[in-house]
Amino acid sequence: MDQILPKLLWMSTAIAFWVVWAGTVTAQEVEVQGCGGGGEFCVLGETLESPETVGNESSDPTENRIYPINQYEDNNSLGQVTNVSQLRDVQPSDWAYTALRSLIERYGILTGYRDRTFRGNRSMTRYEFAAGLRQALDQIQSLIARGGDVPPTDLATLEQLTNEFVLELSLLRGDVDALTARTRELELTQFSTTTQLDGEVIIGAAGIVSEDDTVTTLGHRTRLNLDTSFTGQDLLRTRLQAEGLGRLERRTGTPEGELSFTGASDSDLEIDALLYRFPIGNQTQVVIAANAGAADDFTDTINPYLDGDGASGAVSRFATRAPIYYLVSGAGVGVRHAVNDHLEVSLGYLAGNGGNPEPGNGLFDGAYGALAQVKFEIRDRATIGLTYVNAYNQDWQVGSQDTNLVNQLDLPVVTNSVNLAASIQLNPRFVVGGWAGYTKANVIDEGDANLWYWALTLALPDFGKTGNLGGFIIGMEPKVTGSDRLKSLGIDDPSTSLHLEAFYQYKLTDNITITPGIIWLTAPDHNSDNDDIFIGTIRTTLQF
Repeated sequence: MDQILPKLLWMSTAIAFWVVWAGTVTAQEVEVQGCGGGGEFCVLGETLESPETVGNESSDPTENRIYPINQYEDNNSLGQVTNVSQLRDVQPSDWAYTALRSLIERYGILTGYRDRTFRGNRSMTRYEFAAGLRQALDQIQSLIARGGDVPPTDLATLEQLTNEFVLELSLLRGDVDALTARTRELELTQFSTTTQLDGEVIIGAAGIVSEDDTVTTLGHRTRLNLDTSFTGQDLLRTRLQAEGLGRLERRTGTPEGELSFTGASDSDLEIDALLYRFPIGNQTQVVIAANAGAADDFTDTINPYLDGDGASGAVSRFATRAPIYYLVSGAGVGVRHAVNDHLEVSLGYLAGNGGNPEPGNGLFDGAYGALAQVKFEIRDRATIGLTYVNAYNQDWQVGSQDTNLVNQLDLPVVTNSVNLAASIQLNPRFVVGGWAGYTKANVIDEGDANLWYWALTLALPDFGKTGNLGGFIIGMEPKVTGSDRLKSLGIDDPSTSLHLEAFYQYKLTDNITITPGIIWLTAPDHNSDNDDIFIGTIRTTLQF
């Protein structure tokens, strides 16, 4: 039976990959017909020929810039535009630039996305066009009521469009009325006017296969987030979490290849995170973490699409983000400041046992991680980040056993680490990236060690259909390359292990995604005497 279950899991993983790969389909695009159905797109005062290619632009990764906007809104929420220069992806050389400027300056009806993009190549349905038309009608009626001047050509175009979209406008009005009634009902029945509740459940199956050993596990990670905003710009997050899938290290004998959603196996419910985020001005954001804070709470990990904190993206901890960020966790403060549209600086200090008053603990007497990072964006398509972390008694939780010196030796360890990371979006559906890092570790009164790691990543957003994601990662998890006097303590990695990972995230519905993934570790724990390890997983994420 022990042999059958892993084989079944591996067969199902392989079949899932094959079905998704072979059955990929391009999301059907809807042609916008207007002004007589000739394939032209009409706006007030302008008739524009559509570009030869109209495609669905891929969904952007989580926007990491700082804007004084309600934290509950996502990056696809719309906002009013008052000047065409506010749109980052619209240039004077663009074919529709004049028409967009006319809509903004003449009628003020154009909206953009939260990340200040217009996404002009995105296809739209007739209902979406009708919604924009409805907005134009309301604005022109208001302008006429105030005695404003509306060109006759615009009125004629508006009348023609209104006649053609009369059905959609009627349906839209009915939807608005129904939504208004529903909103009033929710206002009467909601449990809080300042707090929203959302949940996330990961059900994960994992199979570990080596030459002499096989095992299959099934477990979960469940989170409930209570997000509270007092001003519309701040966020108080209280997270309850229960983990029911133990770490694979207990069976593999190495932190390498650890899954991004494993942890405890007792399913005890606890407060996993408690933090408060608030802005200072328009460019600075402060995060105060009272429990289980992490580097990604106040800085950009520069790994778009792949860093989904276990629920999405890469299936391993190593591929989720560069190891340097795992050295910063606990209670403390983080600050994030946008110098300008291209340059951002992050600073943070988190203590591993900040709430423990016993000797050798607390904010400044125990384990800590202090981070400084500079991030530079080039034309919104390329991001480069340089990160430095000074830490005391903090382990990676990835890499070989010997690189996790605190756990391995139970001695005080000071580390100074640097990391260079980059991400380049060559087109909306092809993103390459990677990182490389070095650490100088000092085991107090014992000796020093040099640690290295690197990775190359490939993300394929909307691969197969909109909302899906493919990913490939190859790299070397943290390795001891020179240990000075520590060799006498057994700290030495004699070989080099490679981490190879592939996954495909399939969006089943808006709330359910299924992600099969495979991890291959050569010379596990950086020791060629160990047999290669294969880890297969199927992660199902439910969000509500």
